[in-house]
Amino acid sequence: MGEEAKRYAVVTGSNKGIGYGICKKLATRGVKVVLTARNEKRGLEALDKLKQEIGVISSSDSVLFHQLDVTDPSSIASFTHFITTSFGKLDILVNNAGVSPGPVNGEALSKKVSGEEIEWDEIVKCNVDMSRKCVDTNYFGAVRVTEALLPLLQLSSSPTIVNVTSLAGLIKLIKHERAREVLGDLESLTREKLEEVVSEFMKDYEQGTWIEKGWPTMTPPNTVAKAALNVYTRLTAKNYPSFRVNSVSPGFVKTDMTQNYGFSSVDEAAEHIVRLALVPPTGPTGLFFDRDKVIPLE
Repeated sequence: MGEEAKRYAVVTGSNKGIGYGICKKLATRGVKVVLTARNEKRGLEALDKLKQEIGVISSSDSVLFHQLDVTDPSSIASFTHFITTSFGKLDILVNNAGVSPGPVNGEALSKKVSGEEIEWDEIVKCNVDMSRKCVDTNYFGAVRVTEALLPLLQLSSSPTIVNVTSLAGLIKLIKHERAREVLGDLESLTREKLEEVVSEFMKDYEQGTWIEKGWPTMTPPNTVAKAALNVYTRLTAKNYPSFRVNSVSPGFVKTDMTQNYGFSSVDEAAEHIVRLALVPPTGPTGLFFDRDKVIPLE
């Protein structure tokens, strides 16, 4: 493949888990991939491991690493400059970086996987500080990176964005009436209106009034963040009709975040995401996928 025909991809939060699996699959399918991580040491270790697994000797071949913290504007600016000077364009962006809104109770999670009636609130103990970080990473982080890289994606002949989200991010799970109206009205939706909804949730959450106001009760910060990201996906697809922009829930996957409990492997989860990352210019856009099936958000 000539350099002019080479496709370039960025995968956020990819030093382990699903992100690492996505990098591996894209690299073995002829895409030049930038593996990213907040921690440079861990990112470089992941790069070495990946190169050994796919047989890449030179970092200039199929995969390379660059530090990226999606919550840090200066890190994003440095990363954007790197992509600009290294490739001059971007073809594929996979927003995969994410954090949990609180510590995971492994014993409760084990019982849930075994079929016991355990509520998710017993599995993930949300706290305010981690919830702020969850929303800042899982929603605002993806938006920051996307907005920074949009000019480079516009230079591609097949610009593609895949946002890794969750089934928790369905609009119907949000009972807050005004929030549902804003999130469901794509015609009048703007990024500013979307972010006002997220900010209002965080204010209510920090004040302890989120339940009475109709916000989700199941891991609320992650649910709202993922719902906002799903809606942002539709908004981006509307604003950039030449792009293919979709969001996907990979399912309950065995990763460090789930203490290796889950119903599917990293390899299976990554395959669903890579399929959307490699859709043709005439492929689907503005949709939410539960693994390989389209699911309505409302």
